[in-house]
Amino acid sequence: MTTLIAFLFVLGVLIFVHELGHFLAARRHGVRVLTFSLGFGPKILKVTRGDTEYCISAIPLGGYVKMAGESPEDPRQGKPDEFLSKTKWQRFQILFAGPAMNILLAVVVLAFVLAQQGVRIPVYMDEPAVIGSVMSGSPAESAGLMNGDRITSVAGDEISSWRDLEIAIGIRRPNRDISIDVIRGGQPRTFTVRPVAQGRYEVSDIGVLPDASPIIMRVIPGDPAEGAGLKAGDSIISVNGTRVATRAQLIGVISKSAETPLELTLRRDGGEVKLNATPERRGQGGWLGVELAEPSKSFTPGPLQALRMSVETNIESSGLIFRTLGGLFTGETSVRQLQGPVGIAQLSGESAQEGLMALLSLMAMLSINLGILNLMPVPVLDGGHILIMALEGIARRDFSMQVKEKMLLAGFVVLMMLMVTVIYNDLTRISWLERLMPWRN
Repeated sequence: MTTLIAFLFVLGVLIFVHELGHFLAARRHGVRVLTFSLGFGPKILKVTRGDTEYCISAIPLGGYVKMAGESPEDPRQGKPDEFLSKTKWQRFQILFAGPAMNILLAVVVLAFVLAQQGVRIPVYMDEPAVIGSVMSGSPAESAGLMNGDRITSVAGDEISSWRDLEIAIGIRRPNRDISIDVIRGGQPRTFTVRPVAQGRYEVSDIGVLPDASPIIMRVIPGDPAEGAGLKAGDSIISVNGTRVATRAQLIGVISKSAETPLELTLRRDGGEVKLNATPERRGQGGWLGVELAEPSKSFTPGPLQALRMSVETNIESSGLIFRTLGGLFTGETSVRQLQGPVGIAQLSGESAQEGLMALLSLMAMLSINLGILNLMPVPVLDGGHILIMALEGIARRDFSMQVKEKMLLAGFVVLMMLMVTVIYNDLTRISWLERLMPWRN
């Protein structure tokens, strides 16, 4: 139930803000709005105010603003309050306003989150990508990468930090060779590495870790960690001789080791200590009873600084969206990384369990994605309608209804293919459904 409520809340806000943009721009330019709907299909609730019917429809995967004289086949009387009676510049503003409102929402919501909960960034993320450890059996080990190598480029993309490295590797298609340039002993060297897919979203990974260790912030009384002698302030260097560098990596090891003894190598008071601990089984995984963190820098920005950081972060996110879309066309990015409604619902539920700020962070991320994707030059989307208008402007004539219908049909086919792909991806991430797909086993 939490997942459903969180999903409807996030999706409802995104759709409402998008359609509100179209609505306000239309009213500003004197266009009569016939319908403002959240959702598609049969209308569940509706109320009429003035010329506009406001309604909530049965299928919550979108919404629409219906304007008078919006398309050539609509009944038209040539009145000045009809959409097609407006200039191309005015129509562009109305079409652009929806995506623009989503982009604005992303900036405002993320700024609020940053100002409320502050910023915590792992220290290593902004440091040069010097390999602290290479995971056993990983693509990096097979390729010959070693501790101390400084990665300077991935497939031609310059790498100046671990943040750059994670993005450059993560967006690549798994199981395809890529070149990685490193500096070893002051000399440049090039290696060919084949990333593998990790996690339910099959993000590419090569198996290298920074020179960092998760820190125990608190030991929960009565849990296995206390009995094993773990203390707050300990840094966990390795588990069963395998280096661990991040909080997520260590949590994954503990979760998979219920009722299995683990040898932990710790850094304590400047020296190394070895302890044995056995996670107990809780639910589906192991539980040790420690609160973990990574060496990080944190601060709470003021309102203006939070707004500036939000703008910068959303610009960076927009660039990553464009790179991902470009990678889909060139084959560099796997379509397995795309998510549909089921995937968004899962993320919404998980974020809601972490708290309001996590849910708002997800909303900001989805809003910038929705804004950018709606501006893509695909007929049916806002960007597609803008493209058609631009082409008509270049040709200095309006296209015939037949031409527009063919363009819209092509866009609809592309959109349906994309929807089928993302829904298939979502379903294969549900374990019991995947087991019913023999080609996935």
